[in-house]
Amino acid sequence: MIHDTHAFDDILQQARQLGALPMAVAHPCSRESLLGAVEAADNGIATPILVAPQARLQKLADELEIDIRRFECIDVEHSHAAAARAVQLARDGYADILMKGSLHTDEFMSAALARDTGIRTDRRISHVWVMKVESYPRYLFITDAAVNIEPDLITKRDICQNAIDLTHALGIPCPKVAILAAVETINPDMRSTLDAAALCKMADRGQITGAVLDGPLAFDNAISKEAAESKGIVSPVAGDPDILLVPDLEAGNMLGKQLTYLAQAASAGIVMGARVPMVLTSRADDASGRLASSAIASLLAHQKRRQGGRP
Repeated sequence: MIHDTHAFDDILQQARQLGALPMAVAHPCSRESLLGAVEAADNGIATPILVAPQARLQKLADELEIDIRRFECIDVEHSHAAAARAVQLARDGYADILMKGSLHTDEFMSAALARDTGIRTDRRISHVWVMKVESYPRYLFITDAAVNIEPDLITKRDICQNAIDLTHALGIPCPKVAILAAVETINPDMRSTLDAAALCKMADRGQITGAVLDGPLAFDNAISKEAAESKGIVSPVAGDPDILLVPDLEAGNMLGKQLTYLAQAASAGIVMGARVPMVLTSRADDASGRLASSAIASLLAHQKRRQGGRP
C-alpha cells in the first residue's frame, strides 16, 4: 500500500542532519529488505553493513541493478548465521542500529534475545508503531503490536516506558498515554481495566516516568474529546493522546492495520528495549515506511551516543 511520502519528513530531516550511523542488516536477501538498507544509505541516515550469503546477495543486487560494492558486506552461510553475526556487530559496538532482512522475525529475535550472546537489557523488548493518520493532528504511537502476545502488568510497564522513551527521542517531552480497554471503568472481570488502573498508579509512584497516563479508556474516549465529555470523563489524556497502549498484541495488530488499510495511515515501526534500536522490515512496508523506520532508529541511536549508552 502506497502512503503519503511526506508523512515523516520532519523525522527524516532530523536524522539526515545528525548523520549516518552504522547499521547491521541481517540477511537482506529480498527486494524489500535490500532496498530498505539502500534507501537509508542514499538518504544519509545509516551506513549499512550487509550480512548475508555473498553469492545470493550479489545475485539479488544484480537483478535490482544495485552496486553493493560501496557497502561493507560480511559473507555467512545462511540466515541463522546472518542473524547471529549482525547481533554480534551490535553487541560489540560496531553497529548502532540493527535491521531485520528477509529472515523470519522469530529467527531474528531469537538471536537478539539470546541470553549470553544477544543484546537484551533489563528492560522487556517491545515494538512501537509510529503512525500518521490524516484525521489526527500529530503522530500516534501504538504499542505493543508485534512482540509481546499477552503481556502481564510488569511487561506492560516496560512497554509503556519504551514508548515514552521513543517519544522523548522524537522531541515530545511529556507525552500523553491512553491505556486502552473495551470500557472506561474498572471491571474486575476484565484484566485490561485492572492493569490500566495499576499502570496509572505506578506512574504516580515514579515506576513509570516522563509522561501523563490515564486509563482504562475505550478507544472512542481515548481519541475523541467529544466522546469522553459525553460520558463525563475528565482527563488530560482523553481526546489528546500521543501513545495508545493496547491490552495485547492482537488488539494492537488489528488497530494498526485498520488505520493502515482503512484510514490510509502511514506507518513506521521500531523495536525498543535492547542495547540498540531494531528495525523490523516487512514485505508490506512501502519505501516511505522503511525509510522512516530507519530514521527513527537513527534518532534513537544518536540519543544513546549522547547519553553515553553506546554498546
